Amino acid sequence: VQLQASGGGLVQAGGSLRLTCAASGGSFSSSGVGWFRQAPGKEREFVAFARWTGDRLYYGDSVKGRFTISRDNAKNTVYLQMNKLKPEDTAVYYCAADSRFHKDSLWYRRLGEFNFRGQGTQVTVSS
Repeated sequence: VQLQASGGGLVQAGGSLRLTCAASGGSFSSSGVGWFRQAPGKEREFVAFARWTGDRLYYGDSVKGRFTISRDNAKNTVYLQMNKLKPEDTAVYYCAADSRFHKDSLWYRRLGEFNFRGQGTQVTVSS
C-alpha cells in the first residue's frame, strides 16, 4: 500500500485546510490511519488517529477541538480537516496506516509503529 498526503498550502492564521491521505496499491479499509507532523527543529508530533472502523478517533492535545479526522473507506481516503489554524501548526504533515494488532493501546501515537507511511505535505500558517 502506498500513501500520498496532499492538500497542504499557505493559509492565514484562523483559516482552514483539509488534508487528504489517499491509498493506492491496496486497501487500508481494515487499517488504523494516523496523521503526524514535524516542524523544523522540533520533534515529530502525533496529530490524529482513526481506527479502521472509524468509531474511535484520537487527537493530540495541541489540535483537539480544531482538527477533525475522518475516513471514507469506499474511496480509500482519510481526511484531516484543520480549522482555526495557528502559526504553530506550520509543519510537514504525514499520514500513516497499519492493520496489525498492537498490545500497547497507545501505539498509534508513535509513527514508528505504522507499517505504511506516506510522503508529507507542507502546511504553512502565516500570522
